[in-house]
Order: sequence, then C-alpha cells, then structure tokens
Amino acid sequence: MRLILVSNRVAIPTESGAHRAGGLEVVLAPTLKSYEGVWFGWSGNVVAPDRVTTKTIEKSKQSYVLTDLAEEDYQEYYSGFANRVLWPILHYRIDLAEFTRRELTGYLRVNQHFADELSKVISPSDLIWVHDYHFIPLGEELRKRGHTNRIGFFLHVPFPAPEFITVLPRHERFLSSLLQYDLVGFQTEGDVRNFVRYVLSENRGSNIGVSQATDRQMVLSEDGRQVRVGSFPVGIDTSGFERLARRAAQSSFVREVVESLGGRTLLIGVDRLDYTKGLIERIEAFDLFFPVTQIGAARSRICRSHRRAGPRFRSTLSWKGRLGRKRVVLTGSSAKHHGHQSGTSIAPIAGQPWPVSTARLALASLHRCETA
Repeated sequence: MRLILVSNRVAIPTESGAHRAGGLEVVLAPTLKSYEGVWFGWSGNVVAPDRVTTKTIEKSKQSYVLTDLAEEDYQEYYSGFANRVLWPILHYRIDLAEFTRRELTGYLRVNQHFADELSKVISPSDLIWVHDYHFIPLGEELRKRGHTNRIGFFLHVPFPAPEFITVLPRHERFLSSLLQYDLVGFQTEGDVRNFVRYVLSENRGSNIGVSQATDRQMVLSEDGRQVRVGSFPVGIDTSGFERLARRAAQSSFVREVVESLGGRTLLIGVDRLDYTKGLIERIEAFDLFFPVTQIGAARSRICRSHRRAGPRFRSTLSWKGRLGRKRVVLTGSSAKHHGHQSGTSIAPIAGQPWPVSTARLALASLHRCETA
C-alpha cells in the first residue's frame, strides 16, 4: 500500500537536505519517511496555458508529482477563491471575504485539473490523504473518475460555526463534497462539532444519522455510506526538533543571546505576518503582563512574510503598519527592530532573507537559551 499526500505546496528534499518553507510542509514531510508514497501538488510555477506540464521527481525512494498552473488558474484558484474567500471566512473574518463567480469557477476548475493529473498515478490499493482548504472538492472529483480508494481529508485551519460558514456563497453545494471522503479530520473538537452541526442543519429532513465512534470521533451515515469525522491535532517532529535544539545550544548565536538578556525573561513567538495571528494584540498583552520597567523582558518574534493574495487581502495588512508603529512605541526606536538580538526589548525577525534551514536552527537555539 502506498500513501499519496496531496497539498497545494510540496516540500522536495534538496541535495543539502533542506525543504521549502511552510507550516503544512513541516508537518507532512516526516510522514513520507515512514511510508512508501507519492507527494502530489502544485509545482509553484505559473506558466502560459499551453506550457502547463506535470512532472515526477524521484528522491529518497519517494515520488514527488508536481503540476503547473496557468496564470488565470493561479489568479482565480489561489489568489482568488482560496485566499480572498475561504481563508478569511474560515478564520471568522467574513468582513474581508470577496466573492466572485469567476473565481469560484477557477477554483473548481483547478481541482478538476488536479484530479485529472492525480488519476494518472493512483493505484487501486493506494491510500489518499488530501490536505487543506485548497482541495475541499478534490475527493468528489476523484469519485466522479471512478476511484474507490480510501480517501481522507484534513483541514489545517479552523472550521467556523454554521452561522459563519453559511456566509460562503453556494456553501450547500460546495461543502457537501466533504462527505465524499472516508475520513474528515480537523484540528480541534470544536471544529468537529461545528462541521457536524453544519451538516445536520443543512440536511434537515434527510436520513443522515450521527453516532459517537470514540471520544474525539463521530460517524455520519447516509444510505449505507459512512464518513468518520474527528479531531487529530497536528504538530512538528518534536524529537527531531529536540535533537536540533540540543546541537544548536552550543552555537555562538545562543551565547550572544544569553549575554544580551542580562537576566531578563525571553519570550518567543513564531508567526506568519498575517492578520489572523493577532500579533499586535499579543505584543500589547506582553506589555501588560511583563512591563519592561517592572520585570524586564526580551521578546523575539520570528515571522514569515504574509501569504500572496489579491489587492483587498493585502490592503487588510494595514495592521502591519500599525505593528511597525507599535514596535516604535514599545521600544522607543524603530532602528532596533531588524532582527538584532542584542539590547532590544522586541526583536522581530520579519521578512528576513535567511535560508529556511538557518531560520529553523536559530529558532531551535533560542529555545535552548535558558539552559545554555
């Protein structure tokens, strides 16, 4: 049995062992170390329609199948519906959603393209695991093509209450495709309850039944078909990160940070520069709980630049300017906020040009500062 992972971006090992950045990729990469399989997703290339290709890369006894996107597909599927509609609504920011029929059509079209390309590599015994909001309809598209494989889906972002999710245009047609998966996973039990509530409220009068399978799993049944729904919190490879931190603890970077603390507490945050992360609010909270004048706290925040999206999405990053002003207010000088760890109250490493492996090593080493 092979495991086929499907995600928007794919982490391909390089000669140096480095992977492309991404939270989802960090979670999934260790999985293929334990199973023979295929990782299928977007190549990251945006090309002319007549130059769209799908290629396979063999690395470390695993197959990485990558397909290109045409410019129109990229704009409508990724920048459009995925990031201007699904992302804000799934994060309870319905005020930021911008829906157009054209972008929904593009989103569905790209899922059909992925299903066509994925069908070429699927064997009857393969176990298929689809990831995140980019591919909600993919399971249904695979069923339409005759695949009876076991197919699971995992949503890496929240699933909001029915009162929020029903703001999504054509939600009743769109989200019903999740019932074509054999297993639908969420991060929290609250997400599971929200999804089950949504399914039941949208199917009043039908014969859909719900039963408790385990403490964190439920089963939806209709006409002999069963869909298991549960919460499966994900995280990083903790043992691997611990080993990395242990090696990094002896680095000169750690020694410099420890010396710069001067007995102060070090608070670490690791976040994408995204409006859903509450960066300003957390900095203000740090100030309330750890006033610099009373306790003395050094804060280091490692940030990735925000996801690419359309004009409206980027315009919502006006908070980014507020964050910059807030840093000035908190520390008295904006010159101290460009990743330097010495002598600052807040040291965000935002938009930094470090390679992923270097940033990960720096993060691991910071977690060992206290014991260095």
